[in-house]
Amino acid sequence: MDPLPVLGLVGLLFVKEAGVPVPVPGDLLVLGAGVAASGAGVAAPIELVAILLAGYAGGSLQFAVVRGTFRERLIRLLGRLGVPQARLDTLADWLRRRGAGGVAVARATPGVRVGAIAASGMADLGYGRTFLPGLIAGNTLFVGGHFLLGYVIGPPALAVVSGLGSAAGLILAIVVLAAIGAVGWTLIRRRAASRGGASPAGSGLRIDLAGVGAWAEAACPACLAISAYELRSEKSATIA
Repeated sequence: MDPLPVLGLVGLLFVKEAGVPVPVPGDLLVLGAGVAASGAGVAAPIELVAILLAGYAGGSLQFAVVRGTFRERLIRLLGRLGVPQARLDTLADWLRRRGAGGVAVARATPGVRVGAIAASGMADLGYGRTFLPGLIAGNTLFVGGHFLLGYVIGPPALAVVSGLGSAAGLILAIVVLAAIGAVGWTLIRRRAASRGGASPAGSGLRIDLAGVGAWAEAACPACLAISAYELRSEKSATIA
């Protein structure tokens, strides 16, 4: 396993989790890391642990920023990415009532997780006893699941890449996945908007597909399948 790409990925994920608007789908990055790790043998768990630690550290930094002097700037930035303060206020109230379990659910829910850390800071949750345990649980479930998915589909994906040539194949795979994610995200967002902009995600938590920030955290095929299923469930419930 070449350490330089892994270090680059870990650094990028840390920056994203810290709240910097990097317009690259984080879940696709983790999927790709899982695919690459499928040929890394015993080094795969080390790569996963490094990715998870980067998420915990970056999320903790963003949480501290929201509770500090840069709070308003970060909230305005999220607003430009399609996560307005009103939506953060609603999520903050939801998290305030549910504590660590709510943080875990929000961080593991596609389309909601992008604003969950900022909302946790706005809710003034305790760091050590509430926010951090929820962040660790939610990130481990979401990131670990994507890494495992990539690891499982890795061998056939690597076979395709090797058949096309390493560089060309890797670029093509990334472009195809990103394109599928972008198209699917756009279609689901339009369906959600036609029904009021959201669908239920358990106990009052609602998926938000309104902005590019949501695409950057929920554009992989697996996340889109979950979102589409929830929209379908909402339609069935409405008809019933």
